[in-house]
Amino acid sequence: MTTPGTLAELDEERAGSVASDVQSSLANDRIIVVANTLPVRCERRPDGRGLTFCWDEDSLLLHLRDGLPEDMEVLYVGSLRADVPAAEQEDVAQALLDRFRCVPAFLPKDLSDRFYHGFCKQTLWPLFHYMLPFTSDHGGRFDRSNWEAYVLANKIFSQRVIEVLNPEDDYIWIHDYHLLALPSFLRRRFNRLRIGFFLHSPFPSSELYRSLPVRDEILKSLLNCDLIGFHTFDYARHFLSCCSRMLGIEYQSKRGYIGLDYFGRTVGIKIMPVGINMMQLKSQLQLPDLESRVAELRKQFNGKTVLLGVDDLDIFKGINLKILAFEHMLKTHPKWQGRAVLVQIANPRGGSGKDVQGLKAEIEESCTRINEQFGRSGYSPVELVNRTLSSVERMAYYTVAECVVVTAVRDGMNLTPYEYIVCRQGIPDLDGGDAPKRKSMLVVSEFIGCSPSLSGAIRVNPWNIDTTAEAMNESIALSENEKQLRHEKHYRYVSTHDVAYWSKSYIHDLERSCRDHFRRRCWGIGLGFGFRVVALDRNFKKLTVDSIVADYKKSNSRVILLDYDGTLVPQTTINRTPNETVVNIMNALCADKKNVVFIVSGRGRSSLEKWFNSCPELGIAAEHGYFMR
Repeated sequence: MTTPGTLAELDEERAGSVASDVQSSLANDRIIVVANTLPVRCERRPDGRGLTFCWDEDSLLLHLRDGLPEDMEVLYVGSLRADVPAAEQEDVAQALLDRFRCVPAFLPKDLSDRFYHGFCKQTLWPLFHYMLPFTSDHGGRFDRSNWEAYVLANKIFSQRVIEVLNPEDDYIWIHDYHLLALPSFLRRRFNRLRIGFFLHSPFPSSELYRSLPVRDEILKSLLNCDLIGFHTFDYARHFLSCCSRMLGIEYQSKRGYIGLDYFGRTVGIKIMPVGINMMQLKSQLQLPDLESRVAELRKQFNGKTVLLGVDDLDIFKGINLKILAFEHMLKTHPKWQGRAVLVQIANPRGGSGKDVQGLKAEIEESCTRINEQFGRSGYSPVELVNRTLSSVERMAYYTVAECVVVTAVRDGMNLTPYEYIVCRQGIPDLDGGDAPKRKSMLVVSEFIGCSPSLSGAIRVNPWNIDTTAEAMNESIALSENEKQLRHEKHYRYVSTHDVAYWSKSYIHDLERSCRDHFRRRCWGIGLGFGFRVVALDRNFKKLTVDSIVADYKKSNSRVILLDYDGTLVPQTTINRTPNETVVNIMNALCADKKNVVFIVSGRGRSSLEKWFNSCPELGIAAEHGYFMR
């Protein structure tokens, strides 16, 4: 709900507006990174007494620090991947703050289940991956109680942020679809707080998003941010389309920056695909176990051409489409029978629901059929690895693969191709010989976030089995020189556009988006998700009836320009003909020789001329001024 009101009724003190004119620089500021989970691993001690903590080296949130100024303090707010008894929560929170600069948000078990497994995974995740709940088994039907749990969980996150927040100096960087309601809670408390948001999943087209019952609430909450980030232009375009169709807000593009004007505030749109951590990958490539593991795999696949798939066991990853395309390639290009092997690593962490179990059975059935049809002694066309691999094992597979195939039907970013490219570049003895030339090939779905960034990859529609099969054949049949050129192009991009480049670029744009915060006058208006901040220039002057009347009486020459629909007649009326009162007012204004009165309207000249025929002194600009009387 929103409450009606005019700006003249509000003053800065009542609105809780910050009056400081202090300009801050990034070097002296602090950033609070907020996400569903903290970048910390948590395990209970073997004796059951207390917990042990360590950094999660695979967490993107941990590595984004690499792109921030060295003297910028980073504070993390999020939940732990472990149940912490209420009696231990205070001690755990203090230990995490002291040792890791982390602030945990403890959610009750029931609330956590309805928030994460309910609304996040049953409603938002399928919808953002283009899956509508046509039946109760096909995506999650909207559940009002789950939405309420989602809002309450976001409120708890906001309380943890506010506990450690310095609103004058801190930047807030919120991550992903779990916390879409958080910006509203923070903006309501602090009108000039500097808030950024980055969505790591796809954003659906307006035709799908409009099916969400709380569509307006989520859009309005996001518009309380100063900068909203997306991986690709398509995701950003879908968001902008939703704002236009559902809220009537249009975007503007100035000097390469896209922005939405939202009640005087400019909400920036950032398009920047995330990268990988180059330093971490390079250090892992030096691990002593890697060389021996690579040697084992080369011996296992000696004389074979290896195509590799590395995916979570998830219905959106298109694993079975990939296997069917490989089967079609073996049928249409018999020369690869006995020579080509598809290694599919299916990471089981994607979940264990009914959909996943059905998918797993379907994949295993396809693999068995292909191996029975094309396999022979010492040769299995499809190798299915149904377990989570260590980083060394995964990099060893990347190293021996001639081509990586990604056929996800919808994915936010997918960094598998990036990791593969670095692994193919990073081992000195990659292809044997004294001075080997690095080479790699990629077949990627056009529906994943990294696809636009990899211009040398072969892009496919994964639903089209025939063209995907042809792409697989082309990728391994290309000349060595072509593979080397494509690899060099990709490696240049991946090595320069890493996670540090991404975070540095984002925080730079966030700082630019917030530059005018302390130069404007701000008022908070509305209730609930209808809350918004109205920002005005410091030179803005409120118009009052008394001042207008006084100036009117003093002046000797006046121009009065009047719109028609919504001004002289109500916007909602069906009968657009002006009544007698309106006509008399027009004649009274025109009778004063000091006045020049015009109606400026988009309406046609015939209607306006007919309606105001009895007002000979009234000027008419019809069709937005194309016709003048």
